[in-house]
Amino acid sequence: MTAIPQLPERTPRAKGQPTALDGLLVVDFTRVVAGPACTQTLADFGAEVIKIENPEGGDDSRAYEHAEIGGESAAFLSLNRNKRGIALDFTKPEALAVARDLIAKADVVVENFSGGVMKKFGLDYASVAPTNPRLVYCSISAYGRKGEFALRPGFDPITQAESGFMSLNGFADGEAVRTGPPIVDLATGMSACNAILLALLARDRLGRGQHVEVALIDIAVAMTAFYGMAYLISGKNPGRFGNSPNGSPSVGVYHAADGPFYIACANDRLYRRLVVDVLERPDLMTDERFANRRARSANKEALRRIIGEVFATDVRENWMAKMKKVNVPVGYLRTVEEGFNAPEVRDRHRLSRIEHPTAGSVPNIESPLSLSLTPIIDPVAAPLLGQHTNEVLRQKLGYDDDQIAKLAAAGAFGAPSRDV
Repeated sequence: MTAIPQLPERTPRAKGQPTALDGLLVVDFTRVVAGPACTQTLADFGAEVIKIENPEGGDDSRAYEHAEIGGESAAFLSLNRNKRGIALDFTKPEALAVARDLIAKADVVVENFSGGVMKKFGLDYASVAPTNPRLVYCSISAYGRKGEFALRPGFDPITQAESGFMSLNGFADGEAVRTGPPIVDLATGMSACNAILLALLARDRLGRGQHVEVALIDIAVAMTAFYGMAYLISGKNPGRFGNSPNGSPSVGVYHAADGPFYIACANDRLYRRLVVDVLERPDLMTDERFANRRARSANKEALRRIIGEVFATDVRENWMAKMKKVNVPVGYLRTVEEGFNAPEVRDRHRLSRIEHPTAGSVPNIESPLSLSLTPIIDPVAAPLLGQHTNEVLRQKLGYDDDQIAKLAAAGAFGAPSRDV
């Protein structure tokens, strides 16, 4: 069994530092990946994010099976840091009234329900904007909120497949392969966060909020990037190329006598350094089959075989040292365990442990964003289901104990016996 990594306690931020989004109230109706990724970034930089969940199980990602600690899944912990959680049963009118009260005070609402759900409960943008015209309301969906497919549910791997994005991943002689991490979901979350911040900037100038939409299918198409653009220009369908884009034989995975590494010599200058200074094979530069990028691509199998045979004659550390000395782009091909324990990662101080109410402490992967004046807040672990219901209702809405007790008795927070 692999040993669980030992992570340091996190160093607190300097006292008195401002946050980028201080005072911003976000009401978060999202679940699973794209929406929670978006709102977690807002929370990391000081927004007050109130996550609303169904009391019967909550966010689906709570039950994801990757790993769990203290009764919380790795997926949920990784996507819901720095949020306060409340539980509301939308089948109860009393719960919907609480949701509307929160929206009336919010700067931002984010939701990623299937099409029509928020409208069904009277919580869609058209229903709530009249009472809060400065509201920025973000809808995240698979296919958008308008058009023929607006009511169709969708998921990251489906949009990877349908957009053509998946067709670019894998090896030419194999099937298309989805990415391991849900890259379209995560990119959609980042894009939604960007869109919200743009709308908030526009609100400062125009004095009113707006409806923001981000769709997974749109993000997946955009992520085909220059391969998609090349198709539009040439009409030629791009294929899969494994680890070597455009079939470049000097980009990809190679194996030393004792392990793999990845090199990226994508131009003539870097290729010359590789074959002359590292491999000590100047003939691979003068041979007309390999003299320029076009020729190397045409003869890629022969060149890959030659380069591979040379690399197999020595151990990885020796090759790495030679390549680093002459600035040939190279990196170890690591597992997650190796990567997380590598000096390049540890030097960034992005891995730590933070307190958790049931586990004592949980691992934390910090935001990758660094702001010198307004850094991320000191992280707080993702909430237990309904953990902050009473607290939020008292502090944000001014409800007293009697009002909260009546809501609980009416089942607004789930079964009346539920401890909130």
